[in-house]
Amino acid sequence: MRKTLFLLLWPLLLATAALAHGGEDHGDAKAATPAGATTFSAVATSEQFEVLLRYAPLKPGADADMRLFLSDFATNAPIRGAKFIFTSPEDPKLTFETTEKGPGEYLVETTFPAKKPYSMTVQVTAGDQADLLLLEGLVVGKELPVAAAPAAAAQPWLTWKTGLLLLGTFLLGVAAAALLMRRRRPISEVVAQTPAYK
Repeated sequence: MRKTLFLLLWPLLLATAALAHGGEDHGDAKAATPAGATTFSAVATSEQFEVLLRYAPLKPGADADMRLFLSDFATNAPIRGAKFIFTSPEDPKLTFETTEKGPGEYLVETTFPAKKPYSMTVQVTAGDQADLLLLEGLVVGKELPVAAAPAAAAQPWLTWKTGLLLLGTFLLGVAAAALLMRRRRPISEVVAQTPAYK
C-alpha cells in the first residue's frame, strides 16, 4: 500500500522540485568583454618593459588618439621620459606623434587609412634601456561589443497557474489514495470468509 501511495504521489514531488528550481541561470558566467567597456587594448612585454595600449574604436581616415602606458616589467613602476619610434608593418607610410601626459602615460596620435587589422612595432628608449616590442590586433573599423540587454526579471515560481497545477496534482493523489483505502477489505473479514479444511 505504501509503495502504491508513493507511486501516486511521485508526480507531485517531481512537479514541486522542478518548479522550485526555476529562475536560475546556469549559463557560462565568463563574458567576452567586461560590461561597460569603452576601449580596446593591446599588450606587449619584454624582459625590460611592459606596454599597454588603450584606444577607442578606430575609424578609417579619422584621427586616432591612443593612450600608451609604459612600465618597468620587473617592478611595474611607470617610466617617465621615454622616447618612442613607432612603425606599422602593414603600412610603412604611417606616421605617429607621441606626447607624454603623466607618469608612464603617453598619447599616441596617427591616422589609419584602411578598414583592416594593423600591428605596431614600438622601439622604446628609457635612460640606458632600449627594447623593441610588437603590439598586435588593432582592427580599424571594429566596434565594441554591445552589452547584452539585462535579462527579464526572474518570474516568481509560484504563480496562479503553477498553484493550480500543484493543487490539482495533490487532490488527484489524495483521491487515488482514498480509492485504494476503500477497496481494501479488513483482515478479519478476509479470515472469516476463508473456508476451513479438515
